Amino acid sequence: MEKEFREIDAENGWNSVYGDVRNESPSLPIKIAKNPENKSRNRYRDVNPYDHSRVKLQNMDNDYINASLVVVEEAQRSYILTQGPLPNTCCHFWLMVWQQKSKAIVMLNRIIEKDAVKCAQYWPTPEEEVLFYKETGLCVKLLSEDIKSYYTVRLLQLQDIKTGETRDIFHFHYTTWPDFGVPQSPASFLNFLFKVRESRSLSLQNGPAVVHCSAGIGRSGTFSLVDTCLVLMEKRKDPCSVHIKQVLLDMRKYRMGLIQTPGQLRFSYMAVIEGSKCIMGDSSLQGHWKELSQEDQSPKTDRLSLQRQSAERCNGNRLSDQVKNSLEACIKPQDDGEGKPESSFRRRQEDRKASATQKDHIEELPDYDDDEDDDSIKADRYSSLHRQPGELYNGNRLSTEDQEINENKSESSIRPQDVVDGNAESVIRKRHREDRKANTTQKVQKIMMNEVERKRKRPRLNDT
Repeated sequence: MEKEFREIDAENGWNSVYGDVRNESPSLPIKIAKNPENKSRNRYRDVNPYDHSRVKLQNMDNDYINASLVVVEEAQRSYILTQGPLPNTCCHFWLMVWQQKSKAIVMLNRIIEKDAVKCAQYWPTPEEEVLFYKETGLCVKLLSEDIKSYYTVRLLQLQDIKTGETRDIFHFHYTTWPDFGVPQSPASFLNFLFKVRESRSLSLQNGPAVVHCSAGIGRSGTFSLVDTCLVLMEKRKDPCSVHIKQVLLDMRKYRMGLIQTPGQLRFSYMAVIEGSKCIMGDSSLQGHWKELSQEDQSPKTDRLSLQRQSAERCNGNRLSDQVKNSLEACIKPQDDGEGKPESSFRRRQEDRKASATQKDHIEELPDYDDDEDDDSIKADRYSSLHRQPGELYNGNRLSTEDQEINENKSESSIRPQDVVDGNAESVIRKRHREDRKANTTQKVQKIMMNEVERKRKRPRLNDT
């Protein structure tokens, strides 16, 4: 395996190997996922569960959820790979956890990534403590939370409201794994994986662990592939007989698109090679991984994400009084034009709710979502921001000359620091919006002036 890895690395051949995986992967029916009534339950239009392996909700009029049961019989492993829940599917998500008797949820994404909503807030925060899902008769309570530098372990209590039965659920949350990227190192990833293993949540004694990221195929596929390969290497007499590529192809028979980039495939090889050393008897490696991962350091705070999570309604739950009061104190009431003061806070909340709902239901192609580490994709995304000559601009055709003037004016105002911080794209959008507003205002003013001038020159009927 190490020899194979070195050869592919030396030839810079990961794109080719990943291309072979995609070409050899099966294409199986996804009829149920494409039903019109299920469209609102899919986060992405091109990531759907196969009909034969989809998880079915029990005792529901519609049994559909975007989740797949991936089974590896030789490894005695099974995983439920699913998308990050949408606001309207959080109740289905927890019903699935309850019905499948899952002991753990492995979350590999953050709620907000690159200023885009990737998942609904489906578990309670320390401020909320409990979330109720009346549609499915379940409630979720936060019992404890252990925050490390790059992951968080929560203990949640899931309760059937009708019967009173409760179950404890582990929530393993990897908080620093970038979308379409890879973890900081194999050591940090393996430290996290073995933490999940120590809870015995992946064993056959419990139901299949629920593993999700945003789409439930890239980071989720990497996690499941590495764990499966390590189990197979431990079970087989000849560990070298485990072929990662073949294991991946077998797993792709249960859920489409597992592993989304050549980089994730390369990282999977690295993690399996490093993890196999521990399986072969070097138990000291676990301590070494923990030391290298620096899990006990203070986690980095994503201030933007925290602000947005605090200010937005998440999954239909109300803001805490403390957050609401602090926000209202900063915003003065405004007149609604009829002499009645209307709370700006309320209007902004409604705007945020509409924006969050729109983002959650945007149908996008995950393969071109936000891989900020890929220069070619960066170039495509930035070029897509520039309008083509003659394109509709605020309802009117924009001449090529005006197009160039507006683009030059917008981009010339971008600060170098914005590019360094990765904010150039949002700045370009902001400048285009400002230009559109200014352009519209000028056109309206011109039309009004022309109308006034025309009326002034029109001869009056009463003139003599």
